[in-house]
Formats: sequence, C-alpha cells, structure tokens
Amino acid sequence: MRPFLAALAALLLFTTSALADRVVARVSIAEQKMYVYRHGTLVHEWPVSTARPGKITPTGQWRPQLLSKYHRSSRYNNAPMPFAIFYSGHYAIHGTDQVSRLGRPASAGCVRLDPANASVLFDMVREEGMDQTRVIVLR
Repeated sequence: MRPFLAALAALLLFTTSALADRVVARVSIAEQKMYVYRHGTLVHEWPVSTARPGKITPTGQWRPQLLSKYHRSSRYNNAPMPFAIFYSGHYAIHGTDQVSRLGRPASAGCVRLDPANASVLFDMVREEGMDQTRVIVLR
C-alpha cells in the first residue's frame, strides 16, 4: 500500500505544481518527445533528442535559469544552440541543425528540438516568464 500512496502523492504534487505554472515543458526520455502545456492545456507535442549512449540527460524538475537566443556551445566546438533555455547548469533545451536525428537519443545531454519549435517554446517562456515556467524531464 505504501508504494501506491507514494506514487499517488507524487502524481498529485506534479499535477498541482504543473497547473500553477503558465508554461510546462515535459520531456519523456523513453518516448523522445516533449509535451508543452500552456495554462494547463497541452498545446504542442514535438519530437526531441536527448542523451546518446554514454551521456546523460538528467531527470527532475527545474525552472529555467537563462534564455539565450543565439547561443553557441563553449563545450562542443562552438556548435549552434539557437533558442537555448538553460534549466540545470549547462543543460538546456535548444534548437538543433540535426533535425533528422530528432525522435531518438543523439545529444550530449541537452534536449534538442527542431529550431522552429525551439523558437516557439523560447517565445512562450519569454512571454510568460522563467519564474512561471517549469521544465520536467522524465525517464
């Protein structure tokens, strides 16, 4: 009974906190998809790429820490990371020029999106505010 109650409590906490946020970007590593909610309503479902074998995309919940529209990676040979939403240290949601790899693990740990979708999410976060946005990454 205790595992059931713990799972129910976690679900209620997720649901309650997610509804309080204006924008929620929920990433499913297993599905390689992002679900974007605005004011509690699902508005977008997009393919993503998370960490390839040997790398990790951390799981958990965060508020965005930094928005960088024209970011370039200081770790990976100045690689373009357009519409970057940094949520945990050097981990970010951002556009990629490797669109053909979306839908399967391919990144060094970030969550990659089609640049057009990354632009939409970036604008939503900027409009609603980082303090009203939650990034959730699940296995």
